[in-house]
Amino acid sequence: MRVEDLMKSKVFTVEQHDLIDRVFFLIHYEKVRHIPVIEKGKVIAIVSDRDLYKALGPRNNSNAIEPASDKNTVELHVVPQKVQHIMRRGVLTVNPETYVSEAAALMADHKVGALPVVDKDHKLVGIISATDILRVFSKIEKLSEKRQQRIESGVSHT
Repeated sequence: MRVEDLMKSKVFTVEQHDLIDRVFFLIHYEKVRHIPVIEKGKVIAIVSDRDLYKALGPRNNSNAIEPASDKNTVELHVVPQKVQHIMRRGVLTVNPETYVSEAAALMADHKVGALPVVDKDHKLVGIISATDILRVFSKIEKLSEKRQQRIESGVSHT
């Protein structure tokens, strides 16, 4: 199986000069955990939800969340900081033709949760996450377990 079979083609991105409130928005409202940082269509870094939370500080950071004038709501104030201050350079990438097993090993070896997928010109074309791989592994393993149960019980595979 190749990366192109599992990758997501719709990728939310940021640029290094964007403010981190854009990262916050994408993580919380688009439900993504890894956001490639691009420059002229090429991946130069990546920002994860962990990078964002580290930049925001402890959960009880009183500077990040405060009561609004209306007592029933809460306003969130994200520190006005640029993405370049929290992004991780030297990002690992794969291409669509990379075997999923190779991508999984790369993630495990380097303890990363996602890999941007780039074409031969290093332009971003997708992203593959550990969750994408685990989802497929789970399906394959479940089918294998059912097959093994049928074999053990002497049932035909019809």
